[in-house]
Amino acid sequence: MNTIAPIKQLTVGIVMMFACNLATYAATQQGVTPAMNQSSNPSETLSARQQAIPLMAAFMATSNMEKLDAALNQGLDAGLTVNEAKEILVQLYAYTGFPRSLNALSALMKVTEARKQRGIKDVIGKEPVQPVPVGDALRQLGTDNQTKISGAPVQGPLFDFAPVINQFLQTHLFGDIFARDNLDWQSRELATVGALAATPGAESQLLSHTRASLRVGITRGQLQQLADLLRADGEIEAADRAESALQAI
Repeated sequence: MNTIAPIKQLTVGIVMMFACNLATYAATQQGVTPAMNQSSNPSETLSARQQAIPLMAAFMATSNMEKLDAALNQGLDAGLTVNEAKEILVQLYAYTGFPRSLNALSALMKVTEARKQRGIKDVIGKEPVQPVPVGDALRQLGTDNQTKISGAPVQGPLFDFAPVINQFLQTHLFGDIFARDNLDWQSRELATVGALAATPGAESQLLSHTRASLRVGITRGQLQQLADLLRADGEIEAADRAESALQAI
């Protein structure tokens, strides 16, 4: 199979938004191999908890604080723990930037306090338990995670040109963040797809993460439902981008 053109296309996307390189060049492969966190009995519909995740991510990405508040309440009502919600908003700084992440965390803090005042007892949830290694061991763990999610080792001309960017991806995004075990990879991918769908100009990264979602056990039916949820909430362009990525696979 000729992979030259897809690789060049992904390279351009990576330059625009380096933190979104979840699948990069490996994502040009048509085969999708399941990675960790895959359900043994996959569903074609998202759970109530899962449905809130891409909405939270999309509204964080667009800084729509009113809709973000509603999505946060929806997620907590559906069983998302406070720490899981925190983890989603923390992870997304790698895709939407620190300012939006900080603003979203501030919104979550206010939402949980308001719910507490109304007598709602949200489950705090667990903190990460598995120790995250440091140094060379962290780089190796991040490389292993990156390869599992991407479906193949991530490499190409861009990383030859600027190898430090892949080092940052491996040690921090796929190491420090993805090694935190208080949020499963399916939830992490639902959040990333939601954020990228809401971000114009990140179509190649969205395509990569849509493929990665399938690798970690999210089904095509669930990804279509994700697009439907965005459309039902008035995010028409985001829904169209999510559907286009799914149809392209």
